[in-house]
Amino acid sequence: MLTAGSTTRTAAATNAAGALPRKKTASGTAYHEAGSGEPLVLIHGVGMRLEAWAPQIAFLSAGHRVIAVDMPGHGESAKLPAGSRLEEFVAWFGRFLDEMAIGTANVAGHSMGALVSGGAAATFGERISRVAYLNGVYRRDPEAKAAVLSRAAAIPVSGVDKEGPLARWFGEDADSVTARELTRKWLNLVDPQGYGVAYAAFAGGDETYADGWKDVAGPTLFLTGSDDPNSTPLMATQMAELAPRGYARIVEGHRHMVNLTAPDIVNNIVQIRGCVNETTFQYRFAKTHFCDGNRHHRYHHRLHSAQRRYRQIDDRA
Repeated sequence: MLTAGSTTRTAAATNAAGALPRKKTASGTAYHEAGSGEPLVLIHGVGMRLEAWAPQIAFLSAGHRVIAVDMPGHGESAKLPAGSRLEEFVAWFGRFLDEMAIGTANVAGHSMGALVSGGAAATFGERISRVAYLNGVYRRDPEAKAAVLSRAAAIPVSGVDKEGPLARWFGEDADSVTARELTRKWLNLVDPQGYGVAYAAFAGGDETYADGWKDVAGPTLFLTGSDDPNSTPLMATQMAELAPRGYARIVEGHRHMVNLTAPDIVNNIVQIRGCVNETTFQYRFAKTHFCDGNRHHRYHHRLHSAQRRYRQIDDRA
């Protein structure tokens, strides 16, 4: 049984969840940068902001140049035009890399950010060294597709729904109450127009780059929670089978916001470590999983509130 690691490290990471300082590119993309070394760019999901990566920024910046971005229309970043599709979000990300003078990058995306990271890998070739695709969708079934398109169509009329996403992302898990409330705060801060544009692109983007994984040469990690109802374990394993160097990692007992509810596990999986003759995303405590050809693995996480709850969140967020 794999546990989440030391509570001290988790508390230190979650203490970083207050508002983080930002810089802006010439075109208006806001970002936070920490650490030095090989670049790792973090892209959050719809309705969130770069602070959603606080546990990963705190942990991974010890060995990498970590750059977390506010997606267009979120946080302090400029919006994309109404009607922008996933392709426009991928093009935005390419412009961001250009403005940051980043020749090659590792990319980790969550949810909509995962779709952007996958599109970047399919479009930009060797410029994307590695991809961590967290809680990302792949070819929704007809029922799920109809539901997400219906939600997207309702946003211009009804505005940003907070309770629906929170229910899908967290369920009734009492150990995730603090993370849920922080996520609610971020949803309350989001620009409705920016949210609507991004959600529409998210709703229509599950197949846009779905065929591209077979041509992605670099290491690709597909991670989700066992209980995520929309970014399912089946989707993760299907994508991992398509990608030549794809690996699926399923965190037991967690849902959509697994980077917040199981930060120690996610942090250690997403670390860039060396295997024999190659560098890949690697899990520190289970080195052979990436080096012995084991493409699919489930991580069991003790459901102890002392380990799982998202503690001591700075109230400035």
